Amino acid sequence: MPLSIQKLASRLTFRQLQVFKAVYDLKSYSRAGELLGLTQPAVSSQMRHLEQALGTPVFEYVGRQLYCTAAGEEMALCVSAVFQELAQMQDRLAALEGRVAGDLKLVAVSTAQYVVPYLLGAFLQLNPQVNVSVAVVNRATALQRLNDNSDDLAIMGMVPTERPLSSLPFLDNELVPVVPAGHPLLQKGRVTAQHFLDSQLLVREPGSGSRLALELYCQQHRLKLSPSMELGSNDAVKHGVLAELGVAVIPRLSVVSELKLGTLQVPPIVGFPLRRSWCVVYPQARHPTPAMRAFIDYIQQNIAQFERVFRRLAS
Repeated sequence: MPLSIQKLASRLTFRQLQVFKAVYDLKSYSRAGELLGLTQPAVSSQMRHLEQALGTPVFEYVGRQLYCTAAGEEMALCVSAVFQELAQMQDRLAALEGRVAGDLKLVAVSTAQYVVPYLLGAFLQLNPQVNVSVAVVNRATALQRLNDNSDDLAIMGMVPTERPLSSLPFLDNELVPVVPAGHPLLQKGRVTAQHFLDSQLLVREPGSGSRLALELYCQQHRLKLSPSMELGSNDAVKHGVLAELGVAVIPRLSVVSELKLGTLQVPPIVGFPLRRSWCVVYPQARHPTPAMRAFIDYIQQNIAQFERVFRRLAS
């Protein structure tokens, strides 16, 4: 057995493993070549040599569709572990030199997309060797990705208490009622929340954090919630209000420009605005990587600064 492993190791190269991973992830020789800067024949050649070393095919075509074989699936598990170990080694070597490096995968709920860029600027200046990626999804998907360990940290509000999650609140998330300029509610002075909710309410889809916050508020205050239309993003809700399709409760940060221009306005509604907190969230069982720890520490140390920045933006 040791001799066969030694022989296999001598015939495999990291380049072959890299090309294999690209083909496996993209399910395409040509797209893998584009990603790696190789021609399709070069990709095919690398895979042919890898299959010769293994003694079995790892990919096969059925018609024009590329599929991974059972041997290829086993290879994928091995290759993923190899590259994960290499990434962790890089992090450890950087830590030995007093640097923070490595990947930091963030998932942000869609309303937090207005917040995340302001969090990253100074952090990346302090930690230029950290490679950050950000996925923007709704709240339900963010929680599922945390559960699947697909990301390192989530930026979200409305953190569920029934799950074993660690959270760090760092910024107020103010949800304000908005109407288009000239709306009749603006002429009535202070109106009740129920009157506002009955004025053609536009809402996000189920699973959205801003919708959940509004639903909880209505439950607590025995208010009836009868939306006239569901829309799939805050921008869609905002433009729906601008198009005079109805009214909405939406994060103030998503409508800062419209409020300054006067195209949207905040009527005085009893009980509003709703106040929640943006939080950095991760599973309690997750051991933070150096990049995760650096980001969490950075957020914790700069909460007062974030509050000043976003208060200035919203004013």
